[in-house]
Amino acid sequence: MKKIIPALMAALAVLPSAGAYAQSSPDMGKLLATGGVIQVEGAGGGGITPWALISGYGSRDSWGANAHYTYINTQDYKLGSYGVAIGIADRLEVSFANQEFKGSLAPLDKLNIKQDIVGLKLKVLGDAVYEQDSWVPQVAIGLMYKKNKGVRGLEALGVTNVKQLGAKDDHGYDYYVSATKIYLEQSLLLNATLRATRANQMGILGFGGDRNDDTRLMPEFSAAYLITRKVALGAEYRRKPHNLGVDNEKAYYDAFVAWFPTRNVSVTAAYAELGDITIFNPKKQHGLYLSLQAGF
Repeated sequence: MKKIIPALMAALAVLPSAGAYAQSSPDMGKLLATGGVIQVEGAGGGGITPWALISGYGSRDSWGANAHYTYINTQDYKLGSYGVAIGIADRLEVSFANQEFKGSLAPLDKLNIKQDIVGLKLKVLGDAVYEQDSWVPQVAIGLMYKKNKGVRGLEALGVTNVKQLGAKDDHGYDYYVSATKIYLEQSLLLNATLRATRANQMGILGFGGDRNDDTRLMPEFSAAYLITRKVALGAEYRRKPHNLGVDNEKAYYDAFVAWFPTRNVSVTAAYAELGDITIFNPKKQHGLYLSLQAGF
């Protein structure tokens, strides 16, 4: 994992050279749905886990971009996320996302936490679409820098920062390696991601904690089946750390349907299980996930 940061920093040097040979306008050269959708932290992939695919429909001689809005509504919480992702030469992805987490049940009914996420992803091996005669998947390495912007609505309890909930930091990095394989003949996509993280609930409750402050490896998995050329069904699983005593954090998982009516628009709906969020509200949280993406 220590090699990921230098590799991604070096990837920034690709930006000028990629711009030199990429077309000024997007060529939309990739197959429908092969850019994935935007996951809740801004990277191209499924709903809750990144894939090795690069966002947008730009080919290796072009570029593409997407904007997204995602909404998750459980019994007691709401999470909204919006952002943009740019894919350059089907090799490098740069993304930005803002998350806003709200509570609806006392004493957390006024809870509001925002987080900014900047992401980089670099394809380093294989091609998930065009190397059908090879067993080697497409592989990408990535990082996400996350900055928690504080806690609002709990001032009466004396809480204005995630550190007051037991987190060690209000910012941190996630590092990941994703491997994605598409079997065109079987209309099947398989993905595995290994993430190194200290984030509590993706960073919404900060980073590290009283139970653990080490960066740990967490596995994530996705599978999707294209039932028609424009509709995909799938499921995802994402293991989470348990760093905070006040947060009995559990794995995320979902079942989703994604619709790609055109190359410019996609809609993803899912049933998501998010587990416990805090000991102040120990119910397991589950509900609707809805995401709209537009781009080229």
